[in-house]
Amino acid sequence: MAVRRRSARSARTPRPERFVPDFDPDFGDRALTEARHDIVIGRWQGVRDLLAATGENWARRTHRVRLLSHAAAGSSTVETWRAAEPGNPDAAVLRAATEVVRVFDAAIAAGRGAAVERGRVDAAVDACRGAAEAAPADPMPWVSLLSVARLYEGGVPRRELRHWFDELRRRDPYNTEGHIQVLRYWSARWHGTHGSMYDFARDAAGVAPPGSPLPVLVQVARVEEYRYIADGALGRGPVRGFDQHWKHELAVTELRRTHARWIGGRDPGEPVAPEEVGDLNFLAHAACYAGQVEIAREVLGMLGTRAAWVPWAYTGEPAEQFTRFREGLGVE
Repeated sequence: MAVRRRSARSARTPRPERFVPDFDPDFGDRALTEARHDIVIGRWQGVRDLLAATGENWARRTHRVRLLSHAAAGSSTVETWRAAEPGNPDAAVLRAATEVVRVFDAAIAAGRGAAVERGRVDAAVDACRGAAEAAPADPMPWVSLLSVARLYEGGVPRRELRHWFDELRRRDPYNTEGHIQVLRYWSARWHGTHGSMYDFARDAAGVAPPGSPLPVLVQVARVEEYRYIADGALGRGPVRGFDQHWKHELAVTELRRTHARWIGGRDPGEPVAPEEVGDLNFLAHAACYAGQVEIAREVLGMLGTRAAWVPWAYTGEPAEQFTRFREGLGVE
């Protein structure tokens, strides 16, 4: 009898493992992960080699420099690299991006509504300008400038912002990260309004070539609007009037347009690059909350386990939402 019971147990079909989303900040870019670990232990040689190997793949370079700068902000590794190789333009670009992260960290520490010391912002701008001179073809110093522009009390003169944006587009016309920084500049949270933010997003999306992720700016804007209203409602009950925020006719039309121009313009079966994962999460999030089943199922399938904290964190617990929508849609 005991033998039979053991045989029955061994014959049982094992329960399938529950899906677990992967919130790897590098989105599967293993070379980037190794370089970020090097920064933490004070080694800069791996970072140098990674950026040299990235070359002029601007989308991947922007993704890598942005994440490397967050890793470098709490150490002196990038300064050590600059001292060892003062003529290396990649070191100048990474240091500028790192200075921008440090100024934003100071702004967060000061608290919402508190102004950051003007001299600190000016110093970050100077570092970005120096990086632009050291690496004249690289769009990343201009992405950094467009980021730090938000921290000036009252913003920067419109003409200057336009100049920085034109310089970015001259080097990389459809740089998604740079466009997102300008979108946030024009948001109600910073120096604009919901209307100015949407106008910018729609204008940029309208000129993007097929296969470019730039149309997702409209979905990024929708998340920014929701976040702004939700933050203002903290402590005063639920956000009202947002039950149709993702589902009304214009939101759905724009979602479908983004999907058609971006996903429909990609080569069939083209693998998802690490630098696309964050943007694809915005599209997946919008499709899930809009109830657009086919789009949501397709995009979640493209992502697999690769989840991004933003935008899911603005509408609930990220892992719970990502898993619930996948399972509800039957995504394999």
